Amino acid sequence: MAMLDDMRNAALTAGGAFWRGALERSGASRSELARRAALARQPGPEGISGPPLHLLLGELRAVLPRPRRRAPAAALHPRPVMLLPGFGAHPVRMRRMLTALGGAGHSAHEWGLGFNLGPTPANFAFLLDRVSRLARSHGEPVVLVGWSLGGLFARELAKLRPEAVAGVVTMGTPFSGDRRANNAWRAYQFVTGHAVDEPPVPGDFAVKPPVPTIALWSPRDGIVAPRSACGWPGERDRAVALRCNHLGFASDPVAIAEVLRQVDAI
Repeated sequence: MAMLDDMRNAALTAGGAFWRGALERSGASRSELARRAALARQPGPEGISGPPLHLLLGELRAVLPRPRRRAPAAALHPRPVMLLPGFGAHPVRMRRMLTALGGAGHSAHEWGLGFNLGPTPANFAFLLDRVSRLARSHGEPVVLVGWSLGGLFARELAKLRPEAVAGVVTMGTPFSGDRRANNAWRAYQFVTGHAVDEPPVPGDFAVKPPVPTIALWSPRDGIVAPRSACGWPGERDRAVALRCNHLGFASDPVAIAEVLRQVDAI
C-alpha cells in the first residue's frame, strides 16, 4: 500500500507540474493554484482506494501499437452515435472507434469540445444542445458512447434529454459507489478545481438513465475500480466485462467490437 501511495504521489507531482504550467499560462493566480493543490492533497476516505499498483502499471500497455482488425460488419441498425472522451483526453484518442462505427454504417460524431477537462455549466449546456441538434438533424435519437468521465456526461445527458438519446454505453465509467474509488480523483480535483463529489453540474451518477444503459467494465482496469464501472442491478441495464485496461477502452479492438455490438443491440 505504501508503494502504491508513493506511485500515486509521484504521478500527482509529475501531472501537477504539467497542469500547473497550463493553468499558469491561462492566467490562474497563485492563490488559485494553491487552492487546487490543496484539493489534490486531500486524504482519501478510509477503506476506499483505486485499483492496485500492478493494474495501474499495466495501463502503460496502452501506449503499445495495437493490431488492426478487419473492417466491421455492416450495422443491422445504423444509428447516429456521439463519442465522449475520458478525463484529460482529446477526441483523437477515440478516432479508431469513430472510424469503426462509420465503417459499419453508423453516423459517428465527436462531442465537439476538444479536451475533456471536467464538467462546467457552459460545456454541459453545449452538450445538451448538441445532442438535441443531432437528434433533430438525423430524425432519430442518438446513442451516446462515453469513456470514463465521458460516460458520466452521457448518463446525465440522457436523463435530461431522454427524447434525444436512444441509449448509453459507458466504458470504465465510475458511476457507482464512492467517487474516490479510482486512481485519478486527485488529478481531477487539481485540474477542475472542485471536489469529485461536488461537481458544478448537479446529478446523482448512480441513478440509471431512462434509456437502455450498458456498462462496459474490466477487471484489468488500473484507473477505475471495476465495481464502480460495473455498477449494480438497477444502476444500469446490462454490464459486460472486457479484458482490456482503462486506457485501452478507447482503442482496443475488443472494446471497439463490443461497442459496435451494443450499439447494434440498442
